[in-house]
Amino acid sequence: MAGRRPDGAAAGAVAGALMILRLVWPVWALVLVLGPLLVLCGAAWWRARRTRDGTSTSWLRRGAMVLCTLVIGLAPAVPAETQRVETNAEVFFVVDRTGSMAAEDYDGARPRLDGVRHDLVAVMNAVPGARYSVIAFDSQATRQLPLTTDGRAVRTWAETLRQEITFYSAGSTIDRPVRALTGALEGAAERNPANVRLVFFLSDGENTDGDDSSATGETVGYGHLAPLVDGGAVLGYGTAQGGQMRSYDGTDATGPGTDAPYITDDTQPGSPPAVSRIDERNLRQVAEGLGVQYSHRIAPTPVDDLVAGIDIEEIASDGRRDLSTYRDVYWPAAALLAVLVAWEALGLTSRWRRLQEVAA
Repeated sequence: MAGRRPDGAAAGAVAGALMILRLVWPVWALVLVLGPLLVLCGAAWWRARRTRDGTSTSWLRRGAMVLCTLVIGLAPAVPAETQRVETNAEVFFVVDRTGSMAAEDYDGARPRLDGVRHDLVAVMNAVPGARYSVIAFDSQATRQLPLTTDGRAVRTWAETLRQEITFYSAGSTIDRPVRALTGALEGAAERNPANVRLVFFLSDGENTDGDDSSATGETVGYGHLAPLVDGGAVLGYGTAQGGQMRSYDGTDATGPGTDAPYITDDTQPGSPPAVSRIDERNLRQVAEGLGVQYSHRIAPTPVDDLVAGIDIEEIASDGRRDLSTYRDVYWPAAALLAVLVAWEALGLTSRWRRLQEVAA
């Protein structure tokens, strides 16, 4: 039987230069369950020797059975071979769909979400054959698509992408998807540690809900994710001059490209139309935290430069594609345990027959 060594399963449990312990049970469980049984067998054997009641051999046999079980639980194994496995790319899109992403200052007077739709599909086409996932955030962050190889699902999601309903808007916070992205990356790394993970963060960088972490000079909290990210980019949308946003109530009669009223700024006298401006400082902080590049996107231009430096084969050359397999060598203990159990069963059967004869 051969399998992959679980991460950390044999830490501190190396037997010899090559043998490892794969640990079917945790060490504490082995000690808790088998320790008392081994002590019991040893004490009973010592008592049998002193009283010469003829059961010392039986207790030695039972002690050997406990030791065989211990060996099976430790699961000793020796290296079998090292294989080179293919590495798949996993692409995580983090998409801002707050109301400010409807601001009409992309490629002239188009909404920023038009740029997001274009770039999301363009990046997917530039990294073909990968697995893709989408996390969207507005008033909350949600996993819109789990990792999938179905590019059509990603295109369909991009085509139906809309800003959040204005009535339910709670403002923008660029930190909002941190928890969702952390869970997605950690889960992917645990399930497929050999895969390459790319993150593309698409936003205007605005913080408008009063919880502006960047306003105090603090770095936006993505730095802890850098070890889980092999590449990608932060894509920023909007201009310094900013743009106004149409309100959206969930129907096709509202939102960008309609005559719906503009979202107003109720903090100003007369409640004039609100103006959203890109916050490149926030976006650069996110890029720095993730360890990826930042790109200001003002028109539907090619994205080749964003993926040109991403070489899946080179990234995976750090050894993660080397899959070490091990051959379990606890089978002698299992075979011996089977013999001992059969011997114990035979002994118990003989004893039962003698008791029946005495009773008769």
